[in-house]
Amino acid sequence: MSKCLGRSSMRAGQIAGGIEDTNRVAADGRTQGTRSEGATLTKDELVEKLNGDLADELGAIIQYIVYAARATGPYRPQLSQFFLAEVADEQMHAQFLANKIVSLGGKPCTTPRPVALPEGNRAMLEAVVEAEAHAMKGYTTRAQEAEAYGDKGLAVQLEDFIRDESSHLEETERILRDWPL
Repeated sequence: MSKCLGRSSMRAGQIAGGIEDTNRVAADGRTQGTRSEGATLTKDELVEKLNGDLADELGAIIQYIVYAARATGPYRPQLSQFFLAEVADEQMHAQFLANKIVSLGGKPCTTPRPVALPEGNRAMLEAVVEAEAHAMKGYTTRAQEAEAYGDKGLAVQLEDFIRDESSHLEETERILRDWPL
């Protein structure tokens, strides 16, 4: 998870000891710092988790750009193009997450997750498989949390992200299986 927590520093509604005034009502009618009815997360907790997802997406953008540059061998043009083609999807995910974090009253993080720099095409593709599986697992959990929180639109969008990440994962697995790397 990212060190970006997405929490505002000393908002109105906090007291010097850091204890939030639970009577402060956000624009969406939910009380900040408390759980909405039936929810398993507070708004601040959801923002923190979305910031972790944002850090992962920022890392994925870096990962794909760097891996495109580091691809080698006779399949370099195809691998480079494959990696670069994924950047647009990851950028759209990152933009959506940043916008959602702001709409929930948080601050989007700017620190990406660390990116592994494996040697060789196969190792880079295996790192992509690992990252995409991690993203799918995270978005599956986050979609359930968003649903429980009461934000159906966020849950649906995250389910779309799961579809995107699943497609990226399957395509990468096919390359690993079918190409003589």
